[in-house]
Amino acid sequence: MAEVPMATPERVVLHNVSKSFGPTAALRGVTLTGRAGSIHALTGENGAGKSTLMKLLAGVHEPDDGEIHLRGKAVRLSTPAQARQAGVSTVFQELTVLPNLTVAENLNLGREPGRLGTLDRAAARRRAGEVLARTGVALDPDRLCGDLTVGEQQLLEIAKGLAAEADVFIFDEPTAPLNRAEVDQLEQLLVRLKTEGKLVFYISHRLEEIFRFCDTVTVLKDGRLVGTERIGALTPDRLVTLMVGRELQALFPERPGAAPGEVRLEVRELVATTGSPPVSITLRRGEIVGIAGLEGQGQRELVRALAGAGQPAGGTVRVTGDDGVVSPMDTRHGTVGAVRQGVALIPEDRKAEGLCLDLPIQDNIWLGPLRGLALWRRARRDPVVIRQLGERMKLRSRPVDAVGSLSGGNQQKVMFGRWLAAGVRVLLVEQPTRGVDVGAKAEIYTLLRQFTEDGGVVLAVSGDLPELIGLCDRILVLRGGAIVADVPGAGATEEGLLALALRDPSGVSA
Repeated sequence: MAEVPMATPERVVLHNVSKSFGPTAALRGVTLTGRAGSIHALTGENGAGKSTLMKLLAGVHEPDDGEIHLRGKAVRLSTPAQARQAGVSTVFQELTVLPNLTVAENLNLGREPGRLGTLDRAAARRRAGEVLARTGVALDPDRLCGDLTVGEQQLLEIAKGLAAEADVFIFDEPTAPLNRAEVDQLEQLLVRLKTEGKLVFYISHRLEEIFRFCDTVTVLKDGRLVGTERIGALTPDRLVTLMVGRELQALFPERPGAAPGEVRLEVRELVATTGSPPVSITLRRGEIVGIAGLEGQGQRELVRALAGAGQPAGGTVRVTGDDGVVSPMDTRHGTVGAVRQGVALIPEDRKAEGLCLDLPIQDNIWLGPLRGLALWRRARRDPVVIRQLGERMKLRSRPVDAVGSLSGGNQQKVMFGRWLAAGVRVLLVEQPTRGVDVGAKAEIYTLLRQFTEDGGVVLAVSGDLPELIGLCDRILVLRGGAIVADVPGAGATEEGLLALALRDPSGVSA
């Protein structure tokens, strides 16, 4: 994969840079060129070195070897402040918006207009309004930032870079907290930055975003440069192969040849929320069933009702245990009652709803067995079980490491390990691999398939249609809260599923 020359001038060159943290070599002799008027993707598996490389440019770290050139001149960026003064603006995953200040105050922070130590608030609001208009971000300058959504805070971070008149931008997984409308707004902003001759480095492992937003892509693996290509010379399959060393199709485990077994979960005329249509589903041992549909079609409400996180308005749910005993779902005790009956949820937002980020891996996993016990009972943590689960899930971190220090893929594995430790048999998964790199996706898919081969059943909600098609044995399509189709995964296509999501068999359009 060779470097491809471009006509636009070089804005940034990181030449033969290396960086180690103790005995761990994060970067090994990497050379990268970024050009004006380019949206340049930086991708690779977790641990590939992409964030470390950009932190050298952002002044967070200094290289052990190699040089950094900005606009043709060698520079030393020892602090983030020096990088900002040199025209480099970084929007990290961890936002730096101060919640107790207004939008205008955040945008003017460090360069407040005024005289003799007095802040000119009218000038600050005016300047903020001009920057917001330029970025297309519709925010009230007087609005308190603590009241903003995470997506609005992300867009404000980008506006802060424009306010500082930066000409090099680094976006680190910028769409993770954004909804669809905000992603569209981000795309418009990226196009505007490119038109203005800015250089944007875009760190991401989301293939659809790379091909949608970027014109150039650099791939790193194990701290080394794989190469740089124009996006038009690549296909998704080829890019995945460069990132992980295998074809896209190889990410998914083979579907079982045998028919699914006995019923594990039987849902009859379930009304997930008041006013929603009744839904009936049968989930059998050994199968992975997906739920597809346009955003907001009742997927979340259905899954949460099954998990005990929402109180259904009607219908019945029956669970079959390993002993063959069929019992009605315990809706009185919420998710705790569901776990005791072998049904568990891996939520979409694992950080906010699933994990205790400050606790170690071993404690997060052991919350699963504890969840299934009455309050008066105690269960001592079993280090052997935790070690065995860590090996099964290919967790390379120590059991005592804090979950908040892990990558998204490893955090998702810890959530999965929690319910393996609890012995559940029905796993409800919202967005199985959101925020997970391509290599970790393959490992998670394998874990889900092994879970069903061991007698479990998985019901997965995902907005990623190729994921559902590659992973699932059956795909249920929801429209307006109702199941309008049950499609075999082996014969499904993106076009077919989308058509069903937009128009049900009666011919009524969404």
